[in-house]
Amino acid sequence: MNYLVVVAHPDDEVLGAGATMYKLAQEGHTVNVCIMSGEVNARNHRPATDELHEDVNNSLSLLGVKRVIKGEFPNIEFNTVPHLKLVQFIEKAIEETGSEVVFTHHPADLNNDHLHTSLACQAAVRLFQRRPEVSPLKELLFMEVPSATEWALNKAMNQFNPNTFIEVGEEAVDKKIEALSMYRGVMRPYPHPRSNEALKGLAAYRGGQAGMVYAESFESVFRRGF
Repeated sequence: MNYLVVVAHPDDEVLGAGATMYKLAQEGHTVNVCIMSGEVNARNHRPATDELHEDVNNSLSLLGVKRVIKGEFPNIEFNTVPHLKLVQFIEKAIEETGSEVVFTHHPADLNNDHLHTSLACQAAVRLFQRRPEVSPLKELLFMEVPSATEWALNKAMNQFNPNTFIEVGEEAVDKKIEALSMYRGVMRPYPHPRSNEALKGLAAYRGGQAGMVYAESFESVFRRGF
């Protein structure tokens, strides 16, 4: 199977699906990542550009990611970018990677870029209906990104409601934390949601919800028969 994780910023992919990405790669599946704002120029504690690229490559190499596609959309300004440009960039990534399953942000995330990435991804995954030569999408899943998804304060929007739990085990959770630690300036001391304890605790909690030994949870919003 070919999987594509579409995110707004570097490290979102690890926060939302790092353990799952590692598990899928270990099972022999192809995992690719599309990062819409590869430079994240407005980020606090941002390392130098060459260091940032090194962090991305090291982190995703550890998780077994085959290819990273980086866009140059302006950080925390996706609302100023024509929706069509975001959609077309994701469509190209889907086509080039032959993706069958796509993970992306939940549209109720507090972060503006997460919202617009999700909206664009929802439009882009319909590509197979307009382009018969493109691999049919089998599933679209929303992720939870700690420090963003739980801050969905707009109660007019549906909140993240997981209905899919992927058992990853302790090794994959540890790999997720190790991969995230390769991003300079991202991890924080407990009780911040981007701390070792919080990330492992979330995986334990999601696993407990589904009777699993550590899990990542997702909201499946579109699924065709496999």
